[in-house]
Amino acid sequence: LRKEILKAVEELGFTELTPIQEKTIPYILNSTRDLIANAQTGTGKTAAFGLPMIQQIDTGINETQALVLCPTRELCIQITGDLKNFSKHLGKINVVPVYGGASIEKQIKELKDNAHIVVGTPGRMLDILNRKKLKISKIKWLVLDEADEMLSMGFKDDLEAILASTPDKKQTLLFSATMPPEISKIAKKYMTDPEEIGVGKRNSGAENVHHIYYMVHSKDRYQALKRIADIHPDSYGIVFCRTRSETKEIAEKLIKDGYNADALHGDLSQAQRDQVMTRFRIRHLQLLVATDVAARGLDVNDLTHVINYNLPDDPEVYIHRSGRTGRAGKKGISVSFIHLKEKSKLQTIERLTGKKFEQKMVPTGKEICEKQLFNLIDRVEKTELNQPKLEEYLPVIYKKLAWLSREDLINHFVSVEFNRFLSIYGNAPDLNVTEKYTKEDRNVFRKMSRVFINLGSQDKVNKSDLIELINKQLPGKYVKIGKIEILKKFSFFEIGQSDENEIFSAFRKVKFRGMKVVVDRAKPKQENTYDKKRQYK
Repeated sequence: LRKEILKAVEELGFTELTPIQEKTIPYILNSTRDLIANAQTGTGKTAAFGLPMIQQIDTGINETQALVLCPTRELCIQITGDLKNFSKHLGKINVVPVYGGASIEKQIKELKDNAHIVVGTPGRMLDILNRKKLKISKIKWLVLDEADEMLSMGFKDDLEAILASTPDKKQTLLFSATMPPEISKIAKKYMTDPEEIGVGKRNSGAENVHHIYYMVHSKDRYQALKRIADIHPDSYGIVFCRTRSETKEIAEKLIKDGYNADALHGDLSQAQRDQVMTRFRIRHLQLLVATDVAARGLDVNDLTHVINYNLPDDPEVYIHRSGRTGRAGKKGISVSFIHLKEKSKLQTIERLTGKKFEQKMVPTGKEICEKQLFNLIDRVEKTELNQPKLEEYLPVIYKKLAWLSREDLINHFVSVEFNRFLSIYGNAPDLNVTEKYTKEDRNVFRKMSRVFINLGSQDKVNKSDLIELINKQLPGKYVKIGKIEILKKFSFFEIGQSDENEIFSAFRKVKFRGMKVVVDRAKPKQENTYDKKRQYK
């Protein structure tokens, strides 16, 4: 790499290549062949494609030479910032971000100023292309970053439209943490004989993450969450919930119980979202409670824990969740709360990721009190004294506490904090559940029904939206959801046969973005029974 790029990288504090960078950088520098790179979030993908791309940008040509597509506004801004930092000593490379939620007129104006690299979300990028405000006929590189996330968010049609408008002669670089069938279809259609580079096993999840689970009743999950937070007082993590309403509820409970927590969900405005994320990034928040959709594109360093308040129905979502910790060579912990009927779902995730989950016991009240007590002592011991400012108050304090012996003084001091935890956990019950399956449990989870719903990708519906919609209609009830297929005008999903009637009943009067939702048993050759007026026959 050029010395100007190496200087910028050194100033950012990077001294060693990550595995994906080690494989990808020399490949892109020396080959024009397409590339599929399988790498987790947080493994340094931006530098993996960005450094060799910047090296080869021709600043003598006033045309867009590289297009980078990514799933979210946050990731778009982050990639843009990284590319600018990498190229800051080159002086002439212009990187422009385009994304929804901001003024398109301002972005179009910035594009006129010789944008060598354009980073964008699919929807906004397609909008700008349709307005003919960006010429991409001469691009040399097309990067699809977090391709699986873009597909799961319903951007398949937008992506295909953009891909179809790019020149044939270019290098396409596809980066993805998981490799679902939809990725293979896009690669086959729009890429030419791509080289495949992987770090670790495909769909395996991050290597530095310890996967553990606690077996509890559904009604006890919140109490179990509090105990995990209390047994790890220095934890810094994200708690993933299924629905917006659950996210709000859990965050409100945590705040009420004295934890530094807040929620991130789709009902927040962009300004509110930015405010929550700023507080979380500077660690004013210990726990961020979020839905999968709201957390997409977040890039937060040094997370110690990812907590699955609910296991996701899609195992690939679990890979993305757990990949948010254990990054940049550091260790991380992925915690899951499950109940008896979810053991089969856990085993599916184990098979997909090749990771073995360790079952642990929910900490007892005594263990938590002990942990918090010694954590308090450690904090007191390491507290920096501000003697000059304390000086004027010390005589009064010494006089007030003079009647206490050394031992009594320590006892009083420790009890200020210890009594609070003793009042909470003094008679705390055991939350652990013994793992026993009945014959009836096994039979229920072997029998699945395929269900039709008249919502598809053209309605901007993805798997997470569908799961949230189902859970919203059945609040407080666990519904086993199997395979989900999102098609253009409608979708299919699997549910346990025992939940069939309740699902059909719950969806009788439901509307989604103003359109009546129809749910019914899937029939043979269902695709042929759906007409252009979006009516279910």
